[in-house]
Amino acid sequence: MPEETTQHELESSRSEGDLNLGEQRAKWQKNNSHTETDSWLARDERVFLHQSLSTPCLDVLATAKDSRLYNLQGNSYLDFHGNSVHQVGYGHPKVLEAIRGQIDILSFCPRRFTNQPAIRLAERLIELSTKGLDKVLFAPGGTGAIGIALKIARSVTGRFKTISMWDSFHGASLDAISLGGEALFRKNAGPLLPGTEHVPPPNSSACPFGCNGTCNLKCADYVEYVLEKEGDVAAVVSESVSSVPYFPPVEYWSRIRKSCDRHGALLIMDEIPHSLGRTGKLFTYEHYGIVPDILVLGKGLGGGVMPLAAVLCNKDFDISGERALGHYTHEKNPLACAAGLAALNVIVDENLPERARRLGEETLTHLNRELFDVSIVSEIRGLGLLLGVELDQSVAHVSTLAEKIMYTCLGAGLSFKISMGNVLTLAPPLNIETDEIRRAMQILIDAIASAEIE
Repeated sequence: MPEETTQHELESSRSEGDLNLGEQRAKWQKNNSHTETDSWLARDERVFLHQSLSTPCLDVLATAKDSRLYNLQGNSYLDFHGNSVHQVGYGHPKVLEAIRGQIDILSFCPRRFTNQPAIRLAERLIELSTKGLDKVLFAPGGTGAIGIALKIARSVTGRFKTISMWDSFHGASLDAISLGGEALFRKNAGPLLPGTEHVPPPNSSACPFGCNGTCNLKCADYVEYVLEKEGDVAAVVSESVSSVPYFPPVEYWSRIRKSCDRHGALLIMDEIPHSLGRTGKLFTYEHYGIVPDILVLGKGLGGGVMPLAAVLCNKDFDISGERALGHYTHEKNPLACAAGLAALNVIVDENLPERARRLGEETLTHLNRELFDVSIVSEIRGLGLLLGVELDQSVAHVSTLAEKIMYTCLGAGLSFKISMGNVLTLAPPLNIETDEIRRAMQILIDAIASAEIE
C-alpha cells in the first residue's frame, strides 16, 4: 500500500495544479457537508481510482452556464479555473446549436471517411494561423496531439531526442510526462522515453542562473549549449508561456528560434491551455514575433463541450503517408469539429482576444494597486486573461497559506487554481461579464488581506 501523503509533502510539492489532499481540504469538506452531496461524493470515491489533482472530488456539479458552475444545492462558483477549456464560457448557444444541428445529420465518422465539419475546421485554423502552419491533424485530447507532434518531428528530422523544460506539463501519458518536468507525474513511473533532455525554464522567479528577477537569457544560452553538444536533437518542445503563469521575455523565443534553425531542430510550441485568445492574441506565439514548426492546440478548441485537440505544421512535413501518426478513432469526430468551428468563430467574430487583452490589463492594474503593500504577495503578472498572484516563497508554510486563500475564496463563490504551490492562477472565460470579474477580484483581495492578518 502507498504511504499516506503528509502535510509536509503537500507543502513541498510543485505542480501545475493544486492537490486534493491536506488539512485545508478536510476542513472544507467538514464545513460544507451536505447529505445529498456527501452521498454522491462517496459513490464517486468508491468507483474511481484515486489520483492526485482529481479524485477524491470536492463537490458535485449540477449544471454550468456562462462563467458559473452550480452545485446540487444551487450554489455557484465563478470559474477562474475551468481546466482551461472555457474560453467562450459554458453552454455558449452557438456552440450548442452547432452540436444539435450536427448530431442528427452525422454523429460519427469512421476513419476511412472524412466529413464537412472536420474539413471546415481544419481550413479555418489554417486560415487564421501564420503562413507555414498549413497542415492539420486532429486528436481527441491534448496529450494525444503531443504524441502526434513528436512523431512528426521524428519523421521529418530522422532524430528522436528532444529538449523540454523542467516544471513543464504536456499531458499525463508516458510520452507526455517524458517531456514534462513535474515530479508529480514522473515519480516512480518507470523508464520514460529515451533522449528527453530537460533544461531550466525561462522563469525569473526561480532562475538557477542568477538573474535576480530579471531574465538574463542564460536559460536560452543553455538550450543552445545542449543543442550543440547533443548535435542530433529532433525538437525543442515547450509551452509558449507557462500556464502557471510565467512569461518569457520576447528575446527568449527569438533566440530559441534561431538556435533551432542553426542546429536543424524543430520548434514545437504547446499552446493547449492558453491559445485561442486567452493571452490577448488568437495564438500565443504571436506575442513573440516567431512561428513554430509545429503548433499544438487543445482544451478550449472544443468550445467547453467536446474533447478536441489539433496539431498544425508546415505542409513540407507531409511526408509520412505510409505511417500512422495519430489514427485515433475520434480523429475527425463531426460533433467535436462542429463544436470547434463554432467556438473558433465566436472567438474571432466577438473579438475575444482583444477583449481579453483589455480586461486583463485593467484587472492587472487593479490587483497591483490593491495588493501593492501586501507583504505575502511577491509578484502579480498577467498576459490577457491569464493572471497569476505569486505568494512570497519565503513565507513559512506558503503552500498551506495558498490553500487557505483558495478555500476562503471557494466559500465566497470563486474557484481558481494553485500552481507550483504558491501561485494563485486565474483564468476566467474570455466573455465574462465585467461586473463578475470585479466581484471575483474583490473576493480574492479580501481573502489575501485576511490571510496576511492571520
